[in-house]
Amino acid sequence: MGTTPPGTGPSVLIVGTGFGGIGTAIELQRAGFTEFTLLERAHEVGGVWRENTYPGAGCDIPSPLYSFSFEPNPDWPKRYSLQPDIHAYLKRVAAKYGLGPHIRFGTEVTSATFDSRRGLWTVETSTGETYEANVFVPAVGQLSRPVLPDIPGRETFAGPSFHSAEWDHDVDLRGKRVAVIGTGASAIQFVPEIRREAGRVTLFQRTAPYIMNKKDTRYRRWQQRLFRRLPATQLLGRLRIFLLAEYATYGMTKHQFLTKVFELRTGQLRRRHLKDPALRAKLKPDYPLGCKRILFTNDYLPALAQPNVEVETGRITAITPRGVRTEDGTEHQADIVVYGTGFAATEFLGKLEVHGLDGRSLSDAWARGARAYLGMTVPGFPNLFCVYGPNTNLGAGSIVYMIERQARYIRQAVEQLTRPDVSYVDVRPEVEERYDAEVQRRLAKSVWTTCASWYRQDDGRVSTNWPGLVSEYDRRTRTLDLTEYRTVGA
Repeated sequence: MGTTPPGTGPSVLIVGTGFGGIGTAIELQRAGFTEFTLLERAHEVGGVWRENTYPGAGCDIPSPLYSFSFEPNPDWPKRYSLQPDIHAYLKRVAAKYGLGPHIRFGTEVTSATFDSRRGLWTVETSTGETYEANVFVPAVGQLSRPVLPDIPGRETFAGPSFHSAEWDHDVDLRGKRVAVIGTGASAIQFVPEIRREAGRVTLFQRTAPYIMNKKDTRYRRWQQRLFRRLPATQLLGRLRIFLLAEYATYGMTKHQFLTKVFELRTGQLRRRHLKDPALRAKLKPDYPLGCKRILFTNDYLPALAQPNVEVETGRITAITPRGVRTEDGTEHQADIVVYGTGFAATEFLGKLEVHGLDGRSLSDAWARGARAYLGMTVPGFPNLFCVYGPNTNLGAGSIVYMIERQARYIRQAVEQLTRPDVSYVDVRPEVEERYDAEVQRRLAKSVWTTCASWYRQDDGRVSTNWPGLVSEYDRRTRTLDLTEYRTVGA
């Protein structure tokens, strides 16, 4: 039986040590709750910023906003930080707040079951250990499970092949023919990097992404000193980014004509960087801006114009031992295949088996798509709160902002459990149903329903994105309303 550190208040089990897990743990700790444990399958903290080490990996949200509000970092080396700096930030924050003794590394959660009689979650792990706690908080995120495409012959390829989130740094790309499948947020970062050393890169594109340039800059030492001595100067930059993201979100969810200025800008960038009309035509999206994730980069379009890069838009029919075959029968020979094919964003909690009241399975409850009140809690699964759960992703803005609001809400739930007459809280079905109906009604008017993307399930339901401004989410999660819950005594 695993143990949680002795402390104050109800016990909490948190799964994951990315921004979500770390942010939730610190929120509890700052409120005086110390009986919490973080279960982490890897051997250090970091979540996606630990896992994604592909060349050029970084964030497309400026760092002043993509960081905890209570822990600003005046030492960001540049406006858009790269993976090593974000990972270092998370490790530093975890160390500063003394989370180390609360973390169990090398511990992958396999199942969680709620015991209504005792008001406890029992969590089983791959190591055979079992943990018990009053509150169960999966903070595994939406972008933690890489997806490989279901292409015939994928296992027959004779050379090295890997997903971008599981980059094999032992593979030497110098002078090699590299096939890249996928043109999402990872590919637009690593393609310009690998092009510099690969002999040839063939990029297989299913749909062209909208590309925006990012106004990146390295912070000078005098700026970092200013941020340190006058934190308000960095806060002003954070506010500016926040307001711009709110404007973009308003355009994607309410009045799509507001995004026209951004769409025109993407056309200007294509004309500037792509002199070949045929290539420019291949890279023109055929869907409304914002329907798929907008990608921010300064070097992707110039990289595609280089003589050792080819963009192939023909449908892939098979992977062969020697390369990739497209629908016209051409076999594009390759020495290495890199899959930039994204994550199982709509498969919340992955293979984790969760059982609530009366043995009800969460996978059954979510058979038609993941849904949760405020993106966090599900009827019939008491004292369970997801971080970065259903319908809390953003088309623009920082998910760290959303995570902090969820952590605040979870802390309030834990506070309710300190009452001697409350063993568990269970959101009322009618509350969740009314909320989900509202969310889906609003999403139906958004740009995200106008094309297929990782935001949507196969049946068209948008189960990832929040339909409003983040300031609205802040307001709606500011105070936990206990009348929306069924409370059960000890």
